[in-house]
This record gives sequence, structure tokens and C-alpha cells, in this order.
Amino acid sequence: MTPPHFAFMMLINLVWGFALVAAKVSLGHFPPLMFTAIRFSLILIVLFQFLKLHKGRMRQVATIAICAGPLGFGFFFAGLAVSNASVVAIISQLGVPFATIMSIIFLGEVVFWKRWVGILLAFGGVMVISFDPGVFTYVVGILLILGSALVGSVSTIFQRQIRNVGVFEMQAWIALAAAPIMIATSLIFEHDQWSLIKTASALQWSGVAYTAFASSLVGHAGIYYLLQRYEVTQTAPLTLLSPIFTVIFAVTLLGEPLTPRMLIGGAIALTGVLIVSLRQKQIVDTGP
Repeated sequence: MTPPHFAFMMLINLVWGFALVAAKVSLGHFPPLMFTAIRFSLILIVLFQFLKLHKGRMRQVATIAICAGPLGFGFFFAGLAVSNASVVAIISQLGVPFATIMSIIFLGEVVFWKRWVGILLAFGGVMVISFDPGVFTYVVGILLILGSALVGSVSTIFQRQIRNVGVFEMQAWIALAAAPIMIATSLIFEHDQWSLIKTASALQWSGVAYTAFASSLVGHAGIYYLLQRYEVTQTAPLTLLSPIFTVIFAVTLLGEPLTPRMLIGGAIALTGVLIVSLRQKQIVDTGP
């Protein structure tokens, strides 16, 4: 990887690493369903021009859009709202081993012992984190993040099979599926939306904008650009820097606690994800 492309990869990791911190700040004001609805509405406004019908592939596009949009991000931001951003950054990486398991079940992919070791390490590390006394206070959030990773892995399986659908086209379809569903669910289960919109500070709005544009458009498009030029085994392991950056930002900017058990569990989990990623034929995009 050339130095400019490596620097770009580091920028993507920084963008993704900071995204959870930015979202956490905004989620202190906006309820999670409303936050997700606004985020995808902004993306849809920008990417509406990229919506394009793909004959014979719209069922796959719809499945990806529903899983990656209202389900995946709905669970994700609901979990982040009641959890520690550092822990969320680690647990969300389970999308990689989940996708491998889904590949075995639905695609008949053969997995050898090294990837099984990686899968066991990834889940073992999460178990170590989960038994930290400080984590018990947001077990529901962890379960929501696990649900997000599982649903996201289904989306990944379909993304592996679909061809000739551009990154911005797919992001546009995901936003089209998510925005109206999340608006409706927010109106049903949350309240005072208009008051929250009027009273939100510039900082709280900037968190929504950041996750919509910098994280989704710059991060996802950047990974797509690099994957067209480098092998997956060169690119996938580097994406594991994003949760490390999240932990650094969460501890320094949000003052979140970081216990030895969380550090050990995180190291074990990320080692497992790294092993799985190195053995993968396709990248699993787990950016927020």
C-alpha cells in the first residue's frame, strides 16, 4: 500500500473511530430512533440522485437495505444510547465472525481451524468484557449491539453476492429504506420530537451530521475505493484500528472508564477478529 493510500486508510479509521463519540454526544439529546431517522434523512437528501433500479437484483438490494438500515443501525444507535462507547466499538466488530458463520450456513463456505480459533477468541473476548462489573449496568445495550452485528452480517452475505451496484447507490437505497421506517417508529415510540429539534445545540446537530456524512460517505466510499486497488488481506486488518481510536477518544473526550478486564477482553476479541479478517475472501464493512 502506497504511503498516500495508507494515510487515507488511517484517516478512515480516525473518521470511524470518532463517529461513536460524536453520536454519543448527540444521543444525549436526541432519542435513538429519532437520531437514526434524522441521520438517514440527511443521507437520502444528498444521495437521492444515486437511486437507480437494478433489474433482477432489487430483492437483494431491498434485503441489504432493510438489514443494514432500519434494523442494523436502529439496534446499533439504540444500544449506543445506553452503553459505553468503548465497549460498543469492540462488540460491534463481531459482525466479522457473525458473517463467517452466516457464510457457512447459507453459502456452504468451508472454514478451517484458524478461522474457528479466531471466531472463538472474538466471542471469548466479548464474554470477558461482559463479566466486568462496570458493564453490568448496560447489558441491554450490549444485547442490542450484538443484534445489530448479527443483522448486519446478513446484509454482508447479500453484499458478497450482489454485483454492479455502486457504493453510493447502495447507501442511497439503505437511506431510502431506513428514513421513513425510522421516522414512523420514532413517532410511535418516542415523543417531543419537534421540541427536541428546536432546542438542539450546534454541537448536538454536528454529531448527527458527522455520522451521516463523514462516517457513512467518506468512510464507506473510502473503503470501497481502496478495495478496488488492494487485496482484502491488506485492507481488512487495518480497519481494526477504528475501535482502538474510539476507545482513545471515548476515554479522553467523554471520560469513560476503562478497566483492566475491558482492556484484556478487547485485546482478545480484536485478535480473534484479526485472524478471521486475514482469512476472509471478502471484507466485512463494520464502520458506523
